Amino acid sequence: MLGTVVRSLGRTAGFAALYVLATYAGRLTVMDATNLSLVWPAAGILAVWFVAQRHSRWQWVDVVALIGITLVVNVATGTGPVLTGFFVAANLAQAYAFTFLLGRWLPDLWSGSATGAVLTRLHELWRFIAAAAVATGCGALIGPTGVWLVSEHYSIEATLVWLTRNTVSILLVGVATSRIGRLVPDWWRHRRTRETPVQRWHRLPLGRQAEYLALIAVSALAYYLAFGVARGLPVAFALITTTIWAGLRTHTTFVVLHDLTFGTVAVLFTLHGDGPFGAIASHPVRALIAQLFVGTVAVVGLALALSRDERDALITQTREQAALMTTILDNVSEGIGVVDENGHFLLRNPAVGVLLGGVTSPTGHIQAAAYYGLFHPDGTPLADEDLPYRRALSGAAVAPMDILIRNAGIPEGRVVSQTATLLPGRFGDRRCAVVALHDVTADRRHRDELAKFAGVVAHDLLNPLATIEGWSDLLQQDITDPDDEIAAGLIRIQRASARMRNLINDLLAYTTARDAALSPARFDLAAVVGDIVVGRVDHAESSGQDIPVIRTSGLGMVDGDQVLIRQVFDNLIGNAIKYTAPGVTPHLTVDGHPDPDRPDLIRVDITDNGIGIPAGQHEAVFGNFHRAHREAGYAGTGLGLAICKRVVERHGGTITAADNPAGPGSRITVRLPYAEPDPDRARATVLAGADNAG
Repeated sequence: MLGTVVRSLGRTAGFAALYVLATYAGRLTVMDATNLSLVWPAAGILAVWFVAQRHSRWQWVDVVALIGITLVVNVATGTGPVLTGFFVAANLAQAYAFTFLLGRWLPDLWSGSATGAVLTRLHELWRFIAAAAVATGCGALIGPTGVWLVSEHYSIEATLVWLTRNTVSILLVGVATSRIGRLVPDWWRHRRTRETPVQRWHRLPLGRQAEYLALIAVSALAYYLAFGVARGLPVAFALITTTIWAGLRTHTTFVVLHDLTFGTVAVLFTLHGDGPFGAIASHPVRALIAQLFVGTVAVVGLALALSRDERDALITQTREQAALMTTILDNVSEGIGVVDENGHFLLRNPAVGVLLGGVTSPTGHIQAAAYYGLFHPDGTPLADEDLPYRRALSGAAVAPMDILIRNAGIPEGRVVSQTATLLPGRFGDRRCAVVALHDVTADRRHRDELAKFAGVVAHDLLNPLATIEGWSDLLQQDITDPDDEIAAGLIRIQRASARMRNLINDLLAYTTARDAALSPARFDLAAVVGDIVVGRVDHAESSGQDIPVIRTSGLGMVDGDQVLIRQVFDNLIGNAIKYTAPGVTPHLTVDGHPDPDRPDLIRVDITDNGIGIPAGQHEAVFGNFHRAHREAGYAGTGLGLAICKRVVERHGGTITAADNPAGPGSRITVRLPYAEPDPDRARATVLAGADNAG
């Protein structure tokens, strides 16, 4: 505790001493009897003082020290007590305003000590200057007002000098203190491990050393000629070139020292009546122009240096990120590439060549599909226009696509899942797509083996199941008492065998959906769905169930295996009727229309008023053996939607589930290849169910 108090009071004493010296230096630049100073470095010291001590518990000591110094200095120089009070208030307002604004606009710039601040970005410089200008304006509202009340004369020129002089002082002293005040203690703490400034200078290339020395010599000569030789000539603007040279080519700390040094040179010459500003007769105008020149030099130099630092930091960061990204891409097993609309690889990692069996284009231009040995999973050649990157560049949404690769490098074949996504915007004048390849050979082989095994097992189970069903039917014929326990047991056996037969049939259907060769042809989907609707209505009438209301529209011609696609829609319509709450008449709509994202596909929405799909299971319902309503008493094997998904995907389409947007129920969306070029050729609406019953 005592150590903290001693350190805080020690900093207060140190800042107070610096403030007294800065005040004395400012008094040395007084130009006339009005006490108008050419410069006022005390404003910068005051800003640093209060910012550095803003977290101190003993800040009231700093306030007392500032008040005491201001009173002593002003009284000693003949200022009256009333005006001295205004100057005290102006200094406090300026110090607290700058501390507050810096804490709001640049909270990380100063960490509570004079050595904790460093401007590193251009926007920080603008905020720093704005804080200094606003704080100085607060002081200018009080100080010159006090002079006006005491002397009954208000000087606009003196107010402008106050604003400019104090703002430039805060900028130069604040930035210089932040740079040098951090570098010196930082070097002292790590002096055993870090280079000294002399060692760092010797490590610079000879060309850079020569450039620094040349800049110092040229700047000294230019300022001597402008202020010491060319008396009264308006040539000060030419000195900005040395500042630009420093800002573009030298270290930012050197730029600060360069601006501070030669700004002081300009002030000293002007104070003695030399140089382009010394010939100005009006003292306020002379002070204003000199301070504007020094401020302009400081702002230009710092703006250029910080812009260069930001650019260099951005380039370094970009290079590091590019190196990191390259390392990641080079070490992942998935193939990743970026392809432009002309078929050129802008980027591809080594895994692309590995997955393609080493068969790559030596020119970086994607060759035809046959060059790489690309096939559909069923062995049919892959057409060039079906390559995922081409479909993505055409604007189509590309779902993951299995591709069989068989070439000299992979004679046994490899199955990869390939996706492509159109990148937003353009690179140069070209559109680009990112392509990803993932080896799924083992996964597909394992899945196929399981599916084949399930098919074999299901087929082999049909024979003993037929025996069970046959003997149970014979036994039931011999039972005369339906209330007998044996009769009840036979009923349970028959129900269990029926459930097993349904499961076996679904397993066989799933295997067929996966492995059976497709027989694609152009057929009328409206006719197929209409036949399914009629069959469902007939079944409901014959079984005494509620007759479903089913409307269809917009179903045109499609390309696909008619048997398998019929199975899909029969399953979906059957599910929509089956999963309806008791006492509710099923209402279904089967609407087709061209897909807006894929003009080559027809989108069919099957919307019902059933019990719906539980939240979070809209994707899971397409998994094998997944039953969303297991606890609700609805029978099923959980393979129906998995079969639908497999059939649709083998046709190059998609199937998704969502809630009914118009009320309770579900909406299943199926996308299939569209065979009819004219989307207006839709089939007439088929009305079935209750509409037909009347």
